[in-house]
Amino acid sequence: MFDKLNRLSGSHGELRSGKGLVSGVVSLLLAVLCFLGVLAFHFPEYLTTPQLRKSYDVEVLRLVMYWAMVVSGSIALFNVVFGRVRWLSFWAFTLVALTLVLGGHKVEVDPNFPDHTPYIGLDWFILDLLGSTLIFVFIEKLFALRRDQPVFRAEWQTDFHHFLVNHMVVGFVLLATNLLVHKLFGWAAHDGVRGWVQGLPFPIALFLIVLVADLVQYWTHRAYHEVPVLWRLHAVHHSVKSMDWLAGSRQHILELILTRTLVLAPIFVLGFSKEVIDTYIVIVGFQAVFNHANVSVRLGPLRYIIVTPNFHHWHHSQDDEAIDKNYAAHFAFLDHLFGTAVQSDREWPKQYGVVGDYVPNGFFRQLKFPFTWKG
Repeated sequence: MFDKLNRLSGSHGELRSGKGLVSGVVSLLLAVLCFLGVLAFHFPEYLTTPQLRKSYDVEVLRLVMYWAMVVSGSIALFNVVFGRVRWLSFWAFTLVALTLVLGGHKVEVDPNFPDHTPYIGLDWFILDLLGSTLIFVFIEKLFALRRDQPVFRAEWQTDFHHFLVNHMVVGFVLLATNLLVHKLFGWAAHDGVRGWVQGLPFPIALFLIVLVADLVQYWTHRAYHEVPVLWRLHAVHHSVKSMDWLAGSRQHILELILTRTLVLAPIFVLGFSKEVIDTYIVIVGFQAVFNHANVSVRLGPLRYIIVTPNFHHWHHSQDDEAIDKNYAAHFAFLDHLFGTAVQSDREWPKQYGVVGDYVPNGFFRQLKFPFTWKG
């Protein structure tokens, strides 16, 4: 069973329906999330993010875990009884059983623990993975650009490792970016400017925060392409050869910290309100995933104003007309304004990845790549 599980996790391609493999994978995924969830219930001070702890309702999470265990266990039991991928169902059933042994959704959570406890973002990983798969896999199947591309496409394991690590170290990233922003840009913050910005009507403030952040994002992104030492980091992100909801997760941790520091700097200096920043974070989170997704969305004339999957797919293309183009993250008109928008007679690019395909596959190889590449 270990060998079969290893072969399954190391493979890619379409899951054949009618043999229990699809339902078995769904059952196992839910079982893994339930098991991780019960661990988070037991050790919230170490495995959950303080910002999320203040936002979600624990009782709702208990209900979600309960039904996830019911669905996972029911599918696994059905497959075992009818002889469908019993080895895979065994793993799912075992994890559900372990979750129940550890208390399941009824674990009491003690909220009394010291502030500033070091933590990893296990809850952020669980919620984002569950939400992303439920929303974006469905959207990709409904509006697929490349209908022959399976959910488990080539190199999905590498991008999932990036997804896992970048979520788990969210506490470190927040600490690093906040420290850098305050140390490097604290001198520029003035109460008068901050008061004026916080007094703006919400729609205007929201437009302004997205515009300011995207202007910084544009020039930072352009620098990653035009400055060789920065391209070493950014090439990791561009090495993805298949575009889908998971592709945007492929990002070197140093690039993640550097970009977030530079983008957050003007947001901190201008002093936007919490409500505006929270809404901006939702917009960023959605666009970062959606614009990499395998969806055929162009939005007509709006694509010249707003960044769409079509716009960002061109940025990841190896096609000649797409090299070093389409840098914006939110507002496509910035690239048209600065002369870096893709001009092509074709609606979609042909091929993704870096020209020459010199970035190695694998999370740890890509982590070392910027420091070992001799190109």
